[in-house]
Amino acid sequence: MNKKQIIKFIQDELFALRDESYKEFNSKLIPTVDSKKVIGVRTPALRAHAKEISADKEKTAVFLDALPHKYFEENQLHAFIISGIKDYNECLGRLNAFLPFVDNWATCDQMSPKVFKKHKEELKSVIYQWLRSDKTYTVRFGIGMLMEHYLDDDFDISYPRRVAKIRSDEYYINMMTAWYFATALAKQYEAVLPFIEGRKLDTWTHNKTIQKAVESYRITGGQKEYLRTLKIKQTEKK
Repeated sequence: MNKKQIIKFIQDELFALRDESYKEFNSKLIPTVDSKKVIGVRTPALRAHAKEISADKEKTAVFLDALPHKYFEENQLHAFIISGIKDYNECLGRLNAFLPFVDNWATCDQMSPKVFKKHKEELKSVIYQWLRSDKTYTVRFGIGMLMEHYLDDDFDISYPRRVAKIRSDEYYINMMTAWYFATALAKQYEAVLPFIEGRKLDTWTHNKTIQKAVESYRITGGQKEYLRTLKIKQTEKK
């Protein structure tokens, strides 16, 4: 098959997995994506299909080169294929080529390259570049990678400092920032609490962080009670 035939074949396979009721449900969850571009394929089926495509090197290369994709599910396939690439440099190259085309939180958040766990030291400088991007989901992805890989044994106070400096009008960046700090409070409470006490975040993100932290089962009752006292009222000025 030529390149066009390969892409058409993959699209046809996706439509064969279509679930109309799921399409309607899923479209509501990803408002940044035109519903006409949502086929309606469930995530387990997409993950399985990504593995099938990855087994064919020619098909994989053609598909990953075919940017931008037409359908949401193609972007999902792309994310899942990248997540499974075992060579760090290849994975990073494919990821950087794809990130500018990511247009929704689901594709962004469900993309998690397994190989990153073995390359945390060199990955940090790449994450810092993502945090400086003018692309919403590139920044969101960078914050997500800091949250996934650097809040446990590899934690350093410089990481939340970098995230706290981000200022954006983009909901999906600010929501990820709140998610990051809520998770950081759960894992590194004493180190991260000063960011909340010192109001280092914008008001919306500050309050959303507290809300998400209070909802977490990993935060103690006493911690939740104190965090509630740190919420910024609308009448206050930072």
